[in-house]
Amino acid sequence: MSSARYNLFSVVIHWVMALLILITWSIAIVVGDMPLSPLRIVGFSWHKWLGITVLFLVIIRLLWRATHPAPKLDLKMPIWQEKVMALTHVALYLLMFAIPLVGWLMSSAKGYTVNYFGLFDLPDLVGKDKALGHQLKEVHELLANVLVALVGLHVLAALKHQFIDKDGLLGRMSFSRNAGK
Repeated sequence: MSSARYNLFSVVIHWVMALLILITWSIAIVVGDMPLSPLRIVGFSWHKWLGITVLFLVIIRLLWRATHPAPKLDLKMPIWQEKVMALTHVALYLLMFAIPLVGWLMSSAKGYTVNYFGLFDLPDLVGKDKALGHQLKEVHELLANVLVALVGLHVLAALKHQFIDKDGLLGRMSFSRNAGK
């Protein structure tokens, strides 16, 4: 009925990143329309810190995945669902990497060095260029919205498998050994 489970590290990093992405996106939505104020600056600082953390974690996650392949998926699904699933996972990984990278590029182009939790400055990736900064902002927002849509699709697919197909797929990425059964 259910397929092999992911290892604990994969489960932890999946859920930590999901939470960080949700918080980072939510911060951007809340502070994006605020007038310039100390609260807006603090909000964007947290947005950047968490975004760079997502970038670091996705690199770790990709390295881990390269050395620890996903467990075998032992479910019967239509070919089109398998293809959509594979394409969605590739897109999610690309977006989790690209969005913070584009945000870092945008900050550099706007003349704001990205500082990581007050510990160190990240190097500016491009020189100050207001027009480029505006273009990168548009790309950053577009990619973030695509990510949110794909995460929604991912969640809906997991819920479909859990409650309609009742195939235990959700248990592959849970902390409980009995989840999804």
